[in-house]
Amino acid sequence: MEASPHLPKMFETEGGLAPESPSSVAATGISRTVLLDMVLKTAYSVSQLTTEGASAKLHLPQVLVGDLLEQLRTEAMLETLGRDGMGYRYAISQRGRDRTERLLEVSGYVGPAPVSLDAYRAMLEWQMAQVGHISEQQVEEALAGLILPNEVKQVAGLAVSSGRSLFLSGPAGNGKTSLGRQLHKALRGEIWIPHCIAVDSSIIRLYDPHCHEIVEHESKKLQTIDKRWIKIKRPFIVAGGEMTLESLDMAYLPAQRFYEAPLHMKANGGTFLIDDFGRQHVAPEQLLNRWIIPLEHRLDFLTFHNGQKIEVPFLLMLIIATNLNPSDVTDPAFLRRLGYRTRVSSPTPELYSDIFTKYAASASLQTSPALIKHVLQRYLASNKELRSCEPRDLIERVKDICAHRQQAPMLNEELLDLAWSGYFGNDAA
Repeated sequence: MEASPHLPKMFETEGGLAPESPSSVAATGISRTVLLDMVLKTAYSVSQLTTEGASAKLHLPQVLVGDLLEQLRTEAMLETLGRDGMGYRYAISQRGRDRTERLLEVSGYVGPAPVSLDAYRAMLEWQMAQVGHISEQQVEEALAGLILPNEVKQVAGLAVSSGRSLFLSGPAGNGKTSLGRQLHKALRGEIWIPHCIAVDSSIIRLYDPHCHEIVEHESKKLQTIDKRWIKIKRPFIVAGGEMTLESLDMAYLPAQRFYEAPLHMKANGGTFLIDDFGRQHVAPEQLLNRWIIPLEHRLDFLTFHNGQKIEVPFLLMLIIATNLNPSDVTDPAFLRRLGYRTRVSSPTPELYSDIFTKYAASASLQTSPALIKHVLQRYLASNKELRSCEPRDLIERVKDICAHRQQAPMLNEELLDLAWSGYFGNDAA
């Protein structure tokens, strides 16, 4: 695939390829006017601004920032206070204040300089093309901690290795969310994302410390890396019952007067898990309609509050999990656009026993077939359906009981019966 002309210039470092620091305003991909406005707003936010300080705040090279500061000085927006190391100290003039106050009515964003939407799209598409195929062995390693039917593992593995979406259904408590989390571990490597994106004078903040985990880039050439970009682990983002249609579009922050990217845009390059699908405060068919274009065309359309629409990439693994009947929350048109579907059913007694034994071993507790048989008989006597999460929950409650009694953790029938009553209620069989 031929590289896009908008792809930032990449160079080799000890830690792998990295975006090269722009040597000129033209190389930033952002208009000179937008950058001048950002420098002016930065000067407005402090009593004095040095060339070095402006460079650090804007994440741009000091030489480039010095050129912008000098232009603002010649336009009487800034006043020079004197030398400061390799640069100068500046203070904003009254003329500069008047202009900045007008600028802040349009956008209050002050921070790292943005990249263009074209550069973001090109960088993401290029990185996803470099990732390579996810092997069966990688999937097996990612799912090694889960005890699931082979068919479920195979379908889930096909979804992640192909990059297609995955629809998980089945009763609550049988590992749909855990499966989604573990599948994400098959996505190796890191990606570069920008702090924010500029569309004309509008700023979209993409980097979110709550969603993105920064990876320190090992290099002796850190000064030559474009610091508008940050290296992160491939994101894993979960949205549950709180998700609304509005949350799938950009959020305009009136006080700051810039935009926050929606969760699925922040998940680009990684995994977006919609949990408890069908329990959102919006009709399922409305959410389904919202996903049709992204699933079919690998792109999405977002809207600014003035009505302007932009096209953004939708390059992620989408996992949808529900414990409701799929026929109640989906329709054939939507299901056709999904990559793979599988049902995560309640475990068989054999799988339940394996889960119980494995979790007990992880907690350094001894168990036995007779002890597990005792637990299974309680399910049978109370007519309860087995759940994959319940071995963990019962064993954790046994540990609570042992801690309360100030005794070493252990498993026996008496402790498990007490844990059963505490977990299911003392009216349970």
